[in-house]
Amino acid sequence: MEQVQTVEFDEKAIEGLELLLHEFWILRSENPQEYQLIREREKVLRRYLDDKFGLLLIVHQHFIKLEKIPVEPEPWMGISSFQEPRDYALFCYAMAFLEEKSVGEQFLLSELADEIRHDYEGEEGIDWTVYTHRKSLIRTIKTMTDLHLIRTVDGNIQKFDHDDEHEVLYETTVYSKYFIRSFPEDLTQFTCWQDLLQEDWKFQQEDERRKRVYRQLFFSPGVHRKSTNDPDFIYIRNFRNRMAEDIEKHSHYRLRLFKNTAFLSSQEPHFKYEYFPDNKAVTDVLLQLSFLLYEKRSSFSPLESGDLLLTTGDFDQLIMELKVQNESGWSKYFREASVETIRKECLSSMKNWMMAETDESEAMIYIKPLFGILAGKYPDDFTGKDDESE
Repeated sequence: MEQVQTVEFDEKAIEGLELLLHEFWILRSENPQEYQLIREREKVLRRYLDDKFGLLLIVHQHFIKLEKIPVEPEPWMGISSFQEPRDYALFCYAMAFLEEKSVGEQFLLSELADEIRHDYEGEEGIDWTVYTHRKSLIRTIKTMTDLHLIRTVDGNIQKFDHDDEHEVLYETTVYSKYFIRSFPEDLTQFTCWQDLLQEDWKFQQEDERRKRVYRQLFFSPGVHRKSTNDPDFIYIRNFRNRMAEDIEKHSHYRLRLFKNTAFLSSQEPHFKYEYFPDNKAVTDVLLQLSFLLYEKRSSFSPLESGDLLLTTGDFDQLIMELKVQNESGWSKYFREASVETIRKECLSSMKNWMMAETDESEAMIYIKPLFGILAGKYPDDFTGKDDESE
């Protein structure tokens, strides 16, 4: 007997929305309870996701997937296990290889490797005797396995690290046919990624501004005011009360709006997902850096957007001050690290959280308003002598 769908956006629907927003997809074989929860709340979830986000919810007998399309792609939105552009290229070639395979068909690592080497069009080409090329393929295969696009039947891909003739037997899965999005037009008709994003908005003519704003708030750490007449930020300001009420009703998040930035916060972050601040050692340094900037606020003149513009030398000077004040409480890695290393670690994390931007040479650093929302410092009587954390 088919279960009757609820018409209310209840706590289970909120939990289902959280899963859809954070997970790439929910596989029935791996997470049957989560799959069933979303199936039971499918109607209200589909209605809300279409109305507020303009996103497609795919419910398949084997999986459930929300097609999450950002307003603007950000560097941190990539595949976290990939380290260089070649990894993405190999992944695409491997997916093309799987397109020719039927579900459950088995193949050898050497077959995949030969196909990629033959078809690869990069200027440098592919040579599996080159260590870095093999490492790229290993990262690609591991990612495909983690995503359940292929299944390892026999062997260990890690041995390919030292032996370019090592064999592993794989099997395609039903999910490999659904990983890549379907597009209404032939991909060869598009010349750049901007065209792909624009194509999506052709089908979102109704309430496009609202859908843009919701996607930015839920998919990104924050939304920055880009100019005085930024239409997205003006929308948030004008409808902040209505949006705040809606977001609180349909999620565990709260809308926070400031002069130059807006974001969602949660009083009880879920341990499965990433939130700021987290428990990483670099986060301690960032919170202390934010507090130091607050103490020195009279020394800086924010840009019209609220950004603070610093040179690399300015940033390094702040880090040196932090080291003098706080390094006794830092992890061993940061206590022993050079100022340059600390700067690179801080900027990398800040960029991932949309708290900083740099020019191409990283000579000029733009500290975004979002960075100043949270700050921290050690207690006045803190000595650091009892903190030997690594």
